[in-house]
Amino acid sequence: MPHQISVFVENKPGKLDRVTGIIAAAGINIRSVTISDSGGFGVVKLVVDKPAAAGRVLREKGLAAAEQEVVAVRIPDRPGSLHRVLELLARHSVNIRDASGFVVDRGEEAVVIVQVDDPAAVSTLLKREGIELISDRDLYFL
Repeated sequence: MPHQISVFVENKPGKLDRVTGIIAAAGINIRSVTISDSGGFGVVKLVVDKPAAAGRVLREKGLAAAEQEVVAVRIPDRPGSLHRVLELLARHSVNIRDASGFVVDRGEEAVVIVQVDDPAAVSTLLKREGIELISDRDLYFL
């Protein structure tokens, strides 16, 4: 199952640079990044090609970093595709704790990454409903 790394950082110049510098020095490739601001601090969420190694090196450098299992979904890049997935999850009372997405393949398809309480159950639900999931390896090397 895919994982993302969450890093708690102070909202000051140079703090994000430190995170990306540590990851770059470890030879880890960042595939996507999102940043949430909450005043004096923020959470940087990363999908990287080596999540366990990224979490380890960030913690070794004194940063608060954690890995979470996520569900990655491949959808067509056209109106209503995301809504179809979200509507299905809502019908089954799945709470989305965090989400990000991006377009791939010259705008033909998109990837949506969701953090939910029970990724295995949500993965089973989505597969049963014909939604295409993306494996960890495929996500890390898109």
